[in-house]
Amino acid sequence: MADKVRLGIIGTGIIGKSHIKTYSEIPEAEIVAVADIREDEAQRVAQEFKIGTVYADYRQLLARDDIQAVDVCLHNRLHTPVTVAALQAGKDVYCEKPMSWCYRDAQLMEETARKLGRKLHIQLGTIYAPECRAAKKLIDEGVLGDIYYAKASHYRRRGRPYVDGYATPAFVQRAAAGGGAMLDMAVYHISRILFLLNNPQVLTVSGNTYQMTDNMYADRRESSKYDVEELGMGLVRLAGGITFFMEEAWAIHSDQPDGDHIYGTKGGVRVEPLSYYSTLADIEMDSTFDTKGADWRWHACDPTTAAFEQSQRHWIWALLGRVPLLETAKIALNTALITEGVYLSSKLKREVTVQEIGETAPESYR
Repeated sequence: MADKVRLGIIGTGIIGKSHIKTYSEIPEAEIVAVADIREDEAQRVAQEFKIGTVYADYRQLLARDDIQAVDVCLHNRLHTPVTVAALQAGKDVYCEKPMSWCYRDAQLMEETARKLGRKLHIQLGTIYAPECRAAKKLIDEGVLGDIYYAKASHYRRRGRPYVDGYATPAFVQRAAAGGGAMLDMAVYHISRILFLLNNPQVLTVSGNTYQMTDNMYADRRESSKYDVEELGMGLVRLAGGITFFMEEAWAIHSDQPDGDHIYGTKGGVRVEPLSYYSTLADIEMDSTFDTKGADWRWHACDPTTAAFEQSQRHWIWALLGRVPLLETAKIALNTALITEGVYLSSKLKREVTVQEIGETAPESYR
């Protein structure tokens, strides 16, 4: 059995640098090449991290037989064409979130990986937090009873990319990113709820998106060509009689919302900090968990626990056959179905079905 995975990184921008730094801290990962159309920046990154080869054309990287897997760190609209090309070149693929800018393209990624028998993993970092893993144990062991309601509510008071001081204009341009807060941040929290609920089937979606707050520097609004949403929300009907409400804002005039919750017939949980709410002996009870102590014990007693504390380590260990690969591609695909449903519902101003989402071309309303 191999003891290292030889990797190629496609994209050395903000996300690519972050991924490369993380791989540098994983002994079993070996980055042998990077590719970026900005060859000068790719050369600088390669020199910093002592990576041997740089390509301006990612296809040259994919042509190498000594690279087992690639990590796609590009803007959202490029995820699908590059991922599909990599899969067809015989590589396993790790892709930055969101899976793609639209549901249709995310479907193509998942179908291609399945048909070719390749591994596809999507960066869904929030599912690896100790609190999330502990909440999953509570739900799977029936502590909450029958689940009927879930909620994910997350705000930034003022945290839009570029126009509020970080990242690049491409993050707020529909032509590059495909969307705003829904694709940048909501996907993290939608996917975590789906993970906790064992990825139930989506039935219908109703939602809306907005770009309404006026506290934006005029020069940055103009130079960025900002044309994506800063707020999105949706009401999702899931199989099993579960209702899921979500809202995500890059910028909103509000105090902080209350995070991720799952509610069942026996009790409810808030994921971070992990809290439990129930009724015992006809008395309402609020309680907290020692997730730090539990996580230490799990690591001490089960060596595979380390594979589930961080997305990229999980990917590397799964490629080495040490642990089964979490089905993040299927979770991310369902997440894309929900975000696409919110965009379509916002355009049509009504609830939409899964069939409608799958049959409507995103270019007609995005």
